[in-house]
Formats: sequence, C-alpha cells, structure tokens
Amino acid sequence: MARLRIQTEILTLKTKYPFKIARSSRDTNRTILVKVIDSDGLEGWGEVTPVAFYGETVETALAAIDAYASVMPENAFHLEDAERTLEAFVTDNNSVRAAISTALHDLVGKRLGVPLYQLWGLDAAKAPKSTFTIGIDTAEMIKKKVREAEQYPILKIKLGLENDLEILQAIRDVTDRELRVDANCGWTRKQTIRMLPILEEYGVTVLEQPLVPNDIEGLGLIAKASRIPLIVDESCITSADIPRLVGMVDGINIKLAKTGSLREAIRMIAIARAHHMMVMVGCMLESSIAITAAAHFTPLVDIADLDGAALLSNDPYTGATIDNGQIVLPTGPGLGVGVRG
Repeated sequence: MARLRIQTEILTLKTKYPFKIARSSRDTNRTILVKVIDSDGLEGWGEVTPVAFYGETVETALAAIDAYASVMPENAFHLEDAERTLEAFVTDNNSVRAAISTALHDLVGKRLGVPLYQLWGLDAAKAPKSTFTIGIDTAEMIKKKVREAEQYPILKIKLGLENDLEILQAIRDVTDRELRVDANCGWTRKQTIRMLPILEEYGVTVLEQPLVPNDIEGLGLIAKASRIPLIVDESCITSADIPRLVGMVDGINIKLAKTGSLREAIRMIAIARAHHMMVMVGCMLESSIAITAAAHFTPLVDIADLDGAALLSNDPYTGATIDNGQIVLPTGPGLGVGVRG
C-alpha cells in the first residue's frame, strides 16, 4: 500500500477590522491549507495556523511538513500510530501536528461517511453558544463592533492595556449582554486584584489568562480572590500542563493550534473533567477548516470561543456556522467543510 501524500497551499486571511490584543495587532494572518491524499485520490483537509507566541512561522511550518512527508502513514485509520510519529518528527510546530491530525481525521470520516462528532459518539445538539471577540480599540470603534455583533448573545472582550476601563464602559453604554474578559497575559498580580471588583461591577462572567503563563502561583492567588471563574490559555498547552494547574485555576482553554492534535484535545478534556475543571475551546484567526475541526468536539466543553472565521473578510471555506450565537455543526462526512461559492 502506498503512503499517503501531502500537499500544501498558503492562505492569506484578512480581518474585517484590525485585531488587537494586549501583545499584538494584525489585520492579516497567513495559514496553510494541508491536504492528505490517499491512493484513491480522496482528500482530508487541515489548516496550519502558525502561532508566533510559540516561535512558529509559515516557513518553520512548511519545513516541518516537508520533514514529515517521508514518514506519512499508509493507512489513515492508524490514527494513534500516525500521531505518535507526528510527535517524534514534528517537535516545535504544534500547529502543523494539529493540521495533519485534522486532515487524517477528515479522511477517516469521509471513508466512513460520517461527520467527526459522530465518529466520537457526540450529540451535535449539545454544542454550546460561541462568544464573539471584541478586540482592543477606541471607545467609538468598540461601540461600532458591539452593535455589528448584535446576533451574538455573549461577547469576549480583549483587555490588558491602558484603556481597559474605557473599553468596559463603552460596551456597557450600548449593550447589557454577557461579557467574558481575556487579558492575554497583560496584567500584573496587583492589577488583576484591582480589576476584580471592577469586572464584577460590569457583569463579567469569565476571566481568562490575566498573568504571564508561568506565574502559576499568581494565578492561584487570583483564583482564590475572585468570584469570577479563572480560565487559563497560554498557561496550558497540552495535557502535560494540567496537573500543575489542578486546584490553582478553574479551567483550561484548548486551542488546536497549540495543543497539537484532535486526539490530544480529547485527552485534555478527559483529564480536566477528572479534576472537576471547566473546559473551554478557543481559536486563532483562521478559516472555517480549523474552526470546524474544533467545533466538532464542542459538545464536550462548557465554553466556546470559535469566532476566528467570523472575524475574517475573506474566509475561503464553509463549515460549522454560528446562528445567533449557537454553534451549528455540519452534517457532511469528516469535517464537512467545502469551498465557499
């Protein structure tokens, strides 16, 4: 049996508005379409979203894909073996591993004629609502973005710079919707403690990653002082990070681009649940391919933030959708994604 083949194509995705968080701002993002092709020509699709925060670029990703191509499996159904080989050959580009994992699962789902959520025995009706992210901006632009996101009942607000209070007030000037806050490592311990009563006053229901990733002790102090659940993102990359977080924070945020595979994401959910932790699934600025891959396991999570494709002006693909905030999974085989007409 011939090895599976792999093909790549660079995508340049554009945002509707410049997307600013505490540590960066961008209006484009380059990702990589990955196609894993079997001997019959059937394709499984995945998307590499290189994460600069972890030292990844499009160039490092392409080099990692080239290195892995020579050891591609012969059988897409050997998913565990394929992922062990991925971990051995692709050590510094988790987003590449995630994309190839996604493509292999897509191929298996297509071969079996079932969507991924059915492959895992999940009920699509249990997918949660997704937040819509409002990036850091001026008060007037914040108000404009909030009004345009009227269909989303839950907003995720990016904070972590000098105009945090201005942003919160601007949002409350135009809406009473549920707010969740992500500071993207932008606060110190003292700033976070000072912000806690203010966040409560503005009705914030979730606080995500206020401190730098390795300050686990500080995160533990924040969690104990806060009546708002504390979720970590940058502090939790893979399942190996969960044990040190048990008893220190309320939950974890899983993103495929940092986690490295669909199977690892499922493992992380199981481990977090065993320790009575909340589970969130998030995303990067990426197309409907990567968003849909994550959406398929959302029936297992508490919180979803899968608006990455909704923030784009040129998403080339169709897949999972968000209907008045509700995540709707596609019913086609595998990922169930297609090219936008």
